[in-house]
Amino acid sequence: MDQIDLKSGFNPQTKTFHSLRSPINLPPENAPLNAATYALSLQSASPWSNPIALIDSATGRRVAYSEFANRTQSLASYLQRVVKLSKGDTAFVLCANSIRVPILYFSLLSIGVVISPANPISSGSEIFRQVEVSKPVIAFSTSSTAHKLPKLRYETIIIDSPEFDSMTSTKHETDSVEVSQHDLAAILYSSGTTGRTKGVMLTHRNLIGVVSGYHGVKEERKSPAVALYPVPYSHVFGFFYCLKSVAVSETVVVIGRFDVRKMVKAVEEFRVTHLSVVPPVVVAMTKGDIVDGFDLRSLERVASGAAPLGKEVIAVFKQRFPGIMLSQVRNRI
Repeated sequence: MDQIDLKSGFNPQTKTFHSLRSPINLPPENAPLNAATYALSLQSASPWSNPIALIDSATGRRVAYSEFANRTQSLASYLQRVVKLSKGDTAFVLCANSIRVPILYFSLLSIGVVISPANPISSGSEIFRQVEVSKPVIAFSTSSTAHKLPKLRYETIIIDSPEFDSMTSTKHETDSVEVSQHDLAAILYSSGTTGRTKGVMLTHRNLIGVVSGYHGVKEERKSPAVALYPVPYSHVFGFFYCLKSVAVSETVVVIGRFDVRKMVKAVEEFRVTHLSVVPPVVVAMTKGDIVDGFDLRSLERVASGAAPLGKEVIAVFKQRFPGIMLSQVRNRI
């Protein structure tokens, strides 16, 4: 009989560590289901009445979850009916963070189109390599990044345009698409530390597992958490959090081009409770001239990811912000 240490989770018989958390409730593996629909189904069980999904930090524009779902469906219908995208096609996404990106991601996932997001500051040679790897039929970009893209089967769609806004607000009939959890959902790119950039393939089941994990440990709250994570939606960290935030019904404050002062200003203005950043941002927050004059009392948690924090930085942060829980997460490809 297995003997698992209830403090460490270690099983001396198998020499394996086991999670001490309760098992997560995954949907049946063979049930047709896409990651977007799954995340939205969890959000629909939220105890709050139509909370805000997204806030544009630059304009203050708010998108409620009901509007988010409607815009997602409208865009999915347009991409099916007008653009003629089909399940299994790959879409290359070269966009800076904006409130339009989550709507785009959820639309593509819902119709079985594979998302291949790239960092908008990538060089032309890096983009050429990524396109070569993922073989997309269409690209989505902003007006400032479109010039970096090669010609594909379908014309590039510019998301910071009135035309795109029309795509997300005009109703079209939707063809039902049966997406298997084992279908490919996304192709993310490795950092290239061991050679040329590689495409890392994630299925809908992979994403559903990630979302289930986040949802299974969500905290009970009297009001929705207000999250700000100024990491690119193209990075695995931002990509996963895009889905996670919907599943746990968070309000996400979206910042375009990142700046630490812009970030702390948004924390103050929108009463951000949860901040997810990379270590250099944590270091910047420990320096008085960066955060002095801003009211950060709404912050409850700061999560740092992508690289480890030094012990000295952790000590200074805890001394400066004793009321904020600092944690480290690991989301790497």
